[in-house]
Amino acid sequence: MAHTKHTMSTDVESRRRRSTESSEPLWDHDPKGRRCSSQCDRLCVAGAYLEIPDTPSPCTSQYCGHYTPKCLSAHNDVWQEASIRTTIRAENEFEAHKLANNYKFGFRKWKSHVTERPIEDRSDVVKELYSELNYIKHHSGSLITAGNVIYVLLFGWWISIFYFLVSLLMFCTIAGIPYGKLCLQLSGYFLWPFGKALQKSSSLLRKCCVKFPHCEAIPEEVDEVKESSEVKESTPLLRCAPTEIPVTTPPPKQTRYWCRMSTYVWLVLGYPLLAVVHFLAIFLSWMMVFTIPVSKMNVRTLSIILLMPPEEVKVRTVKKPQGCETRVLLCCYRAFNWYYYKYTVDGINVFAVNLLPLVIFTLVIGYVDRDNYYVSSEAKFAIALSSIIPLSYYIGMGIASISAQSNFAVGAVVNATFGSITEMAFYITALLQGHRAGNKCYAEIVKSALTGTLLGCILFIPGICMIIGGCKHSEQRFNSRSAGVSSALLFISVGGVFTPTLFSKAYGNFICEGCNISLSNTTKPFICNNCHYDLSENNRPLFLSHIEPLVYTISVLLPAAYLIGLIFTLKTHSHIYDLHISDAHCHVISDHGAVVHWSRARALVVLILATVLMAACADLSTEHIKPIISNSSVSQYFIGVTILAMVPELPEIVNGIQFALQNNISLSLEVGSCIAVQVCMLQIPLLIFFNAFYDVGFVLIFSDLHLWASIFSVILVNYIFMDGKSDYFQGTALVVVYLILLALYFFAPAPLGC
Repeated sequence: MAHTKHTMSTDVESRRRRSTESSEPLWDHDPKGRRCSSQCDRLCVAGAYLEIPDTPSPCTSQYCGHYTPKCLSAHNDVWQEASIRTTIRAENEFEAHKLANNYKFGFRKWKSHVTERPIEDRSDVVKELYSELNYIKHHSGSLITAGNVIYVLLFGWWISIFYFLVSLLMFCTIAGIPYGKLCLQLSGYFLWPFGKALQKSSSLLRKCCVKFPHCEAIPEEVDEVKESSEVKESTPLLRCAPTEIPVTTPPPKQTRYWCRMSTYVWLVLGYPLLAVVHFLAIFLSWMMVFTIPVSKMNVRTLSIILLMPPEEVKVRTVKKPQGCETRVLLCCYRAFNWYYYKYTVDGINVFAVNLLPLVIFTLVIGYVDRDNYYVSSEAKFAIALSSIIPLSYYIGMGIASISAQSNFAVGAVVNATFGSITEMAFYITALLQGHRAGNKCYAEIVKSALTGTLLGCILFIPGICMIIGGCKHSEQRFNSRSAGVSSALLFISVGGVFTPTLFSKAYGNFICEGCNISLSNTTKPFICNNCHYDLSENNRPLFLSHIEPLVYTISVLLPAAYLIGLIFTLKTHSHIYDLHISDAHCHVISDHGAVVHWSRARALVVLILATVLMAACADLSTEHIKPIISNSSVSQYFIGVTILAMVPELPEIVNGIQFALQNNISLSLEVGSCIAVQVCMLQIPLLIFFNAFYDVGFVLIFSDLHLWASIFSVILVNYIFMDGKSDYFQGTALVVVYLILLALYFFAPAPLGC
């Protein structure tokens, strides 16, 4: 009997292993997390078989945190569900909600964490990013690197010269001679600070590591163990053998720091000059991101070292620590680190932090310099459009924070409202600008931007993610069933959006201008210019009685279909995602001890402020776009489908690429599909209703170029998504098709009204 149980358990395990090999790979490649998730899944599958009552598992049910678990009793259903199961790891409940929301339809996909992560749990690379540069650590390799040489060329030489000049000034004051000596030492230090340390001469603090040289283990005394009534495991103590520690003779007693004349001479003459130098170095090195260690080095010097008594600061050559880390005032080994693109400030990526002043600069020059006296209109347009990028990031961070701390209904509402605010702000301000100027070209630009967003999300975002992910992973798999839901909604949305266009081509008037007609010579070709379907002027009865009601009907049906998709994927058929979320040790996921970066109130305030600033930047960009669309030799179609459509989506593209690099191609594909569905099912109907209340001349009739490009793209992407696999070749095909369509728009003539 035992042999039978063992055989059946082995068979279940082997079939489970085969099924999980065909499922989507885990995007968290932590070996412990992978081992833990497989054990949890085995428990779930084994529990579905009544004939296996006692399947051993190291992970019991109370230690597994599952999201929408689904274990069916029928054999075929169990293996079918197991084949699409996705197991992911989360540190706490908030992160679990964020990760689950990433897989839900209608939710924006967000990569960054919404809670603080203990630095002790991070990798050594990340720990180095957040180091305060106050420890002498073990360093292997040469100090002469390209980044350190660049530091000398960009920062080291002029900081050293300023210190030398300040030292001369201090020597001239006589009273500031001690500070002159300090500046002379720091002049040589900042020219090449690598391999050197600024150390406080009065004390030496050491933090012992795991290795204890010259130590022996001794057992605890029995009397010490009896202090507790509970039985405790006896642990050995470490008794270190006596070692000789060099003791320096304490310096003679000095006058108190604030009772010296030299201190006030330094604070009046020397420190302000060096403060300007260090502030400049801090700003430049911080804005360059990858040279943030230089910024930290200048901050510590300005805030600590230059405010200490000069006789307590010593420059020493770094020696390799023997099993211990020596704490010093300042020690830096590298001035350049590529991994600083991961650096965050209160959960905000450093690039978004650095680009925030650009928003303020845009508003100042946009609303102060109305006559373009200092800055040209083209430059203002470029700056205003670039300011949308960090604001899109802050809006995404706010949406993810609120969704992670709320139920699915609140999250769905927040994603539906604020998820499209970036694009809607630009579209509405452009339509208003065109209405005030009486220029129909703005409406065509908006249609081009809508189509460009659709094409970019269908072709470019999945394609570039497949290429980058395929270069790291030979083949990536995704949940074809969940992708099928997005594909079906794409078909519905694209078909609904372009239905009025197809209807107008079937029943509208085809009008041509400037036709060359020769009655005497019929052999000459019949040439006409500017041929189009004209509905608004020459065929108003057809438009008012047929086209306009059709547009309003579609504007109601598309959001209804979006709502049905939310109910289908989030409530009635949520098992198609079958997400299993647990921590690294199969423990219960809870929010105990978790600290969110942004509370719900703070995230809501950030969302509102970012929305207001987004509207202001969008207004400035549409205000200064007129010279570009009027004087540019490039087609207005191309400007709309590229710059205006894809620049606001740059944060989403970065998120998709990061998901692909972590072998989570499902979310990379969902990034584009989610935006494309929202464009068709939410943004376009909102524009229609806005035009109904305030007529800005927006008619849901697209050009033939937009029509066939969109339909062809949807058919192509659904064909590629059929097998549930992706590689860099399929991604290349999507990107090449996208570039072909861009070339088509580039050489296309100007749209009607431009």
